[in-house]
Amino acid sequence: MASALKNLSQYDEKNIPSAEEMSFGIIVSDWNSEITHALYEGCFETLVKHGADPVKIHTVQVPGAFELPSAAKMVASYLNPDAVICIGCVIKGETKHDEYINNAVATGLTNLGMAMGKPFIYGVLTPNTEEQAKERAGGKHGNKGVEAAVTALRMAALKKELSKSGKRPLGFN
Repeated sequence: MASALKNLSQYDEKNIPSAEEMSFGIIVSDWNSEITHALYEGCFETLVKHGADPVKIHTVQVPGAFELPSAAKMVASYLNPDAVICIGCVIKGETKHDEYINNAVATGLTNLGMAMGKPFIYGVLTPNTEEQAKERAGGKHGNKGVEAAVTALRMAALKKELSKSGKRPLGFN
């Protein structure tokens, strides 16, 4: 669903699991920092609002969106958080760079999630213009950072719940 039809910051708070026992990695791209830092604030505040200890939220900054998967793997490997949230913003330009970068990041994060058996959240804006990016980084369409945090909370809780059964799906740790 297009974010023009849904506010990215609206969700049913009653159905969000507590983050009290969870830890998180947040990887933030410095490229388009006005946008990505606003997304980060929304993400961080949402995690804390739902019980995350700020000390258990590990933030790493990288130069651009293309570096998000590599840093996400490093954070997952060395810090072992319950979920890794990747925040970036790739604005369409005069060339197809946005398509290549967005595809590489999405594929990289999907592969990491499958290989490592933990949530890697795609919190990357892919707007056509800077104005559209601002609308989705705390503007009229809400904040995708909030949406990314809610997704991380739900997916980390799902993994914890399934791991209690003692059964492990094929190929996952």
